[in-house]
Amino acid sequence: MFGERIKELRTSMNLNQVEFAKKLGITKQSVSNWENGYIQPSIDMLIRIARTFSVTSDYLLGLDGMDTVDITGLTEIQAAHIRAVISDLREK
Repeated sequence: MFGERIKELRTSMNLNQVEFAKKLGITKQSVSNWENGYIQPSIDMLIRIARTFSVTSDYLLGLDGMDTVDITGLTEIQAAHIRAVISDLREK
């Protein structure tokens, strides 16, 4: 998912791999490896990529369509119960 999104965004900006790599101060090989799924960028680089394209890191990672459940303030035991209920519901 990440590689596809990077390539899609890069080409939408009419950048080739060399130009995009230059913007980030990295090698063309790194960009190629990301797009082909051979390696993933560091967290710092992920942030730089997101800022370059004006998108979220969730979008780049394919997490933007995921639902979340806020368990803030629950104890670890309570949170574990919530996770177990979700797991049970998925199995049905």
